[in-house]
Amino acid sequence: MDTSSKENIRLFSKNSMQPVGRLSFQTEYPSPEEKQPCCGQLKVFLGALSFVYFAKALAEGYLKSTITQIERRFDIPSSLVGIIDGSFEIGNLLVIAFVSYFGAKLHRPKIIGAGCLIMGVGTLLIAMPQFFMEHYKYERYSPVSNSTLSISPCLLDSNNSLPIPVAEKSQSKINNGCVQTVAIIGPIFGFLLGSLCAKLYVDIGFVNLDHITITPKDPQWVGAWWLGYLIAGSITLLAAVPFWCLPRTLPRPRSREDSSSSSEKSKFIMDDHTDYQTPPGEKAKIMEMARDFLPSLKSLFGNPVYFLYLCASTVQFNSLFGMVTYKPKYIEQQYGQSASKANFVIGLINIPAVALGIFSGGIVMKKFRISICGAAKLYLGSSVLGYLLFLSLFALGCENSDVAGLTISYQGTKPVSYHERALFSDCNSRCKCSETKWEPICGENGITYASACLAGCQTTTGSGKTTVFNNCTCVGLAASKSGNSTGMVGRCQKDNGCAKMFLYFLVIAVITSYTLSVGGIPGYILLLRCIKPQLKSFALGIYTLAVRVLAGIPSPIYFGVLIDTSCLKWGFKRCGSKGSCRLYDSNAFRHIYLGLTMMLGIMSIFLSTAVLFTLKKNYVSKHRSFRTKRERTMVSTRIRKENCTTSDHLLQPNYWPGKETQL
Repeated sequence: MDTSSKENIRLFSKNSMQPVGRLSFQTEYPSPEEKQPCCGQLKVFLGALSFVYFAKALAEGYLKSTITQIERRFDIPSSLVGIIDGSFEIGNLLVIAFVSYFGAKLHRPKIIGAGCLIMGVGTLLIAMPQFFMEHYKYERYSPVSNSTLSISPCLLDSNNSLPIPVAEKSQSKINNGCVQTVAIIGPIFGFLLGSLCAKLYVDIGFVNLDHITITPKDPQWVGAWWLGYLIAGSITLLAAVPFWCLPRTLPRPRSREDSSSSSEKSKFIMDDHTDYQTPPGEKAKIMEMARDFLPSLKSLFGNPVYFLYLCASTVQFNSLFGMVTYKPKYIEQQYGQSASKANFVIGLINIPAVALGIFSGGIVMKKFRISICGAAKLYLGSSVLGYLLFLSLFALGCENSDVAGLTISYQGTKPVSYHERALFSDCNSRCKCSETKWEPICGENGITYASACLAGCQTTTGSGKTTVFNNCTCVGLAASKSGNSTGMVGRCQKDNGCAKMFLYFLVIAVITSYTLSVGGIPGYILLLRCIKPQLKSFALGIYTLAVRVLAGIPSPIYFGVLIDTSCLKWGFKRCGSKGSCRLYDSNAFRHIYLGLTMMLGIMSIFLSTAVLFTLKKNYVSKHRSFRTKRERTMVSTRIRKENCTTSDHLLQPNYWPGKETQL
């Protein structure tokens, strides 16, 4: 996002410089009347561009927040959700490298406006399946009537036959700061919007909410995921309007042009335009530029520092993208939190820590005037310290919820191994139960049962959220001190110790996010300084392309595939195919999620170390040789000056040999 914003600003003002050889009749200090329109239009452009990146970041953040909602709504595994998330980056791949190289010779504001229209329409299209599909139908126990009459969930089998086989089908259906700042603010509002929408039922406005028997804390709850996409799409369409009113180019203020105190970013955006100027009467030919494409690409990949930094960043972004994509899901499954609360803490606590870390890294670079080697050390140090802190998260997990037949036996003891027939026991052998359904109830003994039938419940009273199951034979096997054998709708909550672990997790996660993001600006400065000025735009385009292709797309997919391996109880669609996971093994989920993130982080640390050593080897040695050559040049120049001075004395008319001695 930062790369694209800088490129847009630079391209917008690039052709505003006068062509080579053309005389200027403007005064050196233009009047305020002449400067005001330019400055006003430039502010409009920066404001509009900032709003565009806010809308884009909002949509991206909201997409991450709806991962679990989409998974439950369409009953799909995490691996398929990862493909959906990764496909968000595919649209950029078709044009990003060529735009960054050829440099958009057309009307740039209108091109940006057209891109906003496409993004807005695409965001709106994401929400369309909600309006073409039937209403969401979660798995639940549905009594025949809404009365309080006693009805038996356990349908007794007169032949005492074995339970129904697995194949049974379920019955339920840009100046420094502003563009980069909003690029961080956007995801914050995206996750907060996701938190708000997750509290609203998915079919709000289409069904009677009084008949809904689940709450936002229930694992089967699906929020109004589609509502946020309508909002984000509308904002993106609105952001396109100003660009259709802007001119093709703007004259650059001369005061900024002659400034010698600009920062690294300002120089990248505003300077070095002589390399891009086209002589009068000539236009850049696409074929000539195309012939230079491969040599320029070869020059970039021939730069060892750039190539190693590209590899290190790609591996690290694999780690970060996968971690961020499934972080809401991890919080829900590991700590028993609702989707709304998971999105809220990420948007309000985690992302601001990232923004503060990026800002701190920039302040350190500017205040201490850190060199390119210092930037590489700061980038490496933040990664090492950040992943060391991340390592402590392995100890901050919660144990599996007690689910009869899956994580604990019906007698209340831990099972040796899991197999499908473990859902059945002597206490429910006479009930005609389905092992594919997931209609969890919480027994009085604190154990969750996959369904009221599998709990052996004989009668039920009440309706909706107040349904109570009575005379549950399986609950009686491991009854609580009260001796009751009843159950309530929904899963049992995790113990109080898990809530404390969640607070510790938040603290460590915030510190880790801050530490890792401190190296963002130093790494970016390292990228800019290790390449030739005329290749900066192209290098940033290739960098962004590599990160999106090799990290943004594949990491959510293979993270999802590996997370699916920790599933204990799969749901089944009405057609009989496998749906989404109903229950995960908390320990396996934690080890896969954190372990994969940590492994990729360690790989990026090794590559970052190689960047530092290569930088010292190549650039420090060149700097020393340059200093040695410069000193030799200065010495030879001083000798020549002394010789010239002696010659001048000899050529003076009043000079004769021995004059100084006599005086």
